[in-house]
Amino acid sequence: MKKYIVMALLSAGFLSSCGEYNKVLKSTDYEYKYEAAKAYFAKGQSSRAATILEELIPILKGTTNGEESLYMLGMTYYNQGDYVTASHYFNTYYTTYPRGTYTELARFYSGKALYLDTPEPRLDQSSTYKAIQELQMFMEYFPTSDRKELAQNMIFELQDKLVEKEYLSAKLYYDLGSYSGNAVYSSTGNNYLAAIVTAQNVLKEYPYTKMREDLSILILRAKYHMAKESVLEKRDDRMRETVDEYYAFKNEFPESKYMKEVEDIFADVSKYVSTDEEE
Repeated sequence: MKKYIVMALLSAGFLSSCGEYNKVLKSTDYEYKYEAAKAYFAKGQSSRAATILEELIPILKGTTNGEESLYMLGMTYYNQGDYVTASHYFNTYYTTYPRGTYTELARFYSGKALYLDTPEPRLDQSSTYKAIQELQMFMEYFPTSDRKELAQNMIFELQDKLVEKEYLSAKLYYDLGSYSGNAVYSSTGNNYLAAIVTAQNVLKEYPYTKMREDLSILILRAKYHMAKESVLEKRDDRMRETVDEYYAFKNEFPESKYMKEVEDIFADVSKYVSTDEEE
């Protein structure tokens, strides 16, 4: 019996809450609506708060309550996981109120919202570049912010995502191999060369990436296979380039997980060219 009484009371409370919400929506008292939106926001009822705030923003624009309402609207969408819309409103806030009370927070959360919305590395990374830009702007405007380190760490993670995207592209070129599928072909524009160029460009742009070893071994592999499949007049030079790449890799990653493969490549290349170790 006690259980049914509790359930009835909860239902009554829910209906009362719904009734109050409908009353707020129908009201023409904007101060009352503003206070209700703040109350719903404080309770974590972001959807209800957002609905009311959407109506209030154009009415309260230019007022103290309008400034707070715009920031709060961004947070309601952020809390609901609608990060693109949240970033839009945060962006609108700091553009409208460049010296506003919540400008630092708006710039930070605009970047963080986009960071949380970025896709996996295999997909288009346009939004990742946008998130990096937004976070960098936050750091420029607020270099002493307590959130600066958080923003920097997010940028590092986003850059790792861009590196992985390019690594996957380089690996795809490598996996495709030569165009012709036989040992005699022109190297101009071949897939191994594309893999090398792509990986080298990533290392130039992000020299401290955590994927440096994986990119470096991919370059060595591609140079090795390109040399093996080259026409005779180009083979010797490319074998020597592979030897140079071997030494560079070994010096940088002496304890590499790829060391057995690296030594096997060197042993095979040594059959074609004389090396310092043989002299």
